[in-house]
Amino acid sequence: MTEAPLTARTAGTVHIIGSGLLGASVGLGLRERGVDVTLEDLSPTTVALAADYGAGRVRASDDPEPALVVIATPPDVTADVVEAALARFPSSVITDVASVKLSPFLELKRRGIDLTNYVGSHPMAGRERGGAIMARADLFVARPWVVCRDSETPAAALALVEAVALDLGAVLLEMTPEEHDRSVGLVSHLPQVVSSLTAARLTQASEQAIGLAGGGLRDTTRIAASDPELWVQILGANRGPVVELLEAFAADMAEFAEALRDPDQPGAKRRIADLLAAGNTGVARIPGKHGSAERFTAITVLIDDRPGQLARLLTELGELGINMEDLRLEHSPGAQIGFAEIAVLPEVAERAVSDLVERGWRTL
Repeated sequence: MTEAPLTARTAGTVHIIGSGLLGASVGLGLRERGVDVTLEDLSPTTVALAADYGAGRVRASDDPEPALVVIATPPDVTADVVEAALARFPSSVITDVASVKLSPFLELKRRGIDLTNYVGSHPMAGRERGGAIMARADLFVARPWVVCRDSETPAAALALVEAVALDLGAVLLEMTPEEHDRSVGLVSHLPQVVSSLTAARLTQASEQAIGLAGGGLRDTTRIAASDPELWVQILGANRGPVVELLEAFAADMAEFAEALRDPDQPGAKRRIADLLAAGNTGVARIPGKHGSAERFTAITVLIDDRPGQLARLLTELGELGINMEDLRLEHSPGAQIGFAEIAVLPEVAERAVSDLVERGWRTL
């Protein structure tokens, strides 16, 4: 028996221009709610693949104007695609999901484009790899979705963009384009540069040195696997805030290095400690799971590298009534063992460890 789709807030057809990771994920999520979604992409293969995965149907030439057009193209062509969409679909609301908001907005204003029906937006979601093959219907669930409105934005246009975000399970936030770009510069663009430059130091390292890598290095460099071409566009479009942040970061690094150069000089150890403690303060402000302020305790469980062990662990956690908030897996190179780092609420951590040990699991 086929389940009926969830009720959608979004009314009318949604047309998606750009059928890669974000565009296809929007389509998959909306299709789950029964929304009519049409797709378009410069690449016939890309749009056909997104359609095959169920993100929508390829737009036909005689389709009527959609209620909403979602532009999910690279940042360096966002302004051009928005301008073309406004001319092509004069009755539709147009939004884009580009990760930089001020640059395309200013360019469209410079061209004298009527932006009454345009509402810039940005879902704070993504994956290290792109393409429709990586798309997920739940990509936006509990993730922030920033909407950049202005005083001329009609209420109906704003409501339609917000309806899509809510249908996809996102958490709505309103910011100006300037506020948005400064914010993502700090929480997204600076970390990308730091991660990539750290990972770049590994290129000349020996195999023995790389073999020592643990969770700290993996955590720090995870996003270094992102697409360089896309990030050249993003960083170039948001260069002002990012350069300011990099200069401040470089000053902190120089201060840290100077203190570490001679840690026995008066005040050096305190300065090192103060800089590290500032990191403690900063990381404590990062929201926990799904953007909540909840902090979790990590339990590391050793798992034999045999089929079915992870499934057994998850099953037994359920039997013990332990809610797993997050899970990270790590394999020990050269050893037939793995590590499962499980995030749980602090108040159940002690019981979880004792119950797992009682059932024969090894924990760290």
